[in-house]
Amino acid sequence: QVQLVESGGGLVQPGGSLRLSCAASGSIFSTAAMGWYRQAAGKQREWVAGITSNGITNYADSVRGRFTLSRDNAKNTLSLQMNSLKPEDTAVYYCKHITSGYWGQGTPVTVSS
Repeated sequence: QVQLVESGGGLVQPGGSLRLSCAASGSIFSTAAMGWYRQAAGKQREWVAGITSNGITNYADSVRGRFTLSRDNAKNTLSLQMNSLKPEDTAVYYCKHITSGYWGQGTPVTVSS
């Protein structure tokens, strides 16, 4: 019954910033582990960042120090603040409800001059 809707993707220049959001419904968001994944053209979908129900975060080496994952349980939203973006960050980004395995529809991010 979990529904995830991502937003915030788009085109940004290298070095710029973008904030992705994931709105969750149909389940108790506050108790769920959540994550962000991405898939670039021709590549395997990869894990980007994860957060526990208590707010403990982990990041892939490729984004650590540049991306920040957070959650607002009162609003049932998950956010990914992406700074110092690089062309290699270009991908479709997906929100995942880890506990149930449900995915959002994905939102594309393009980093280009």
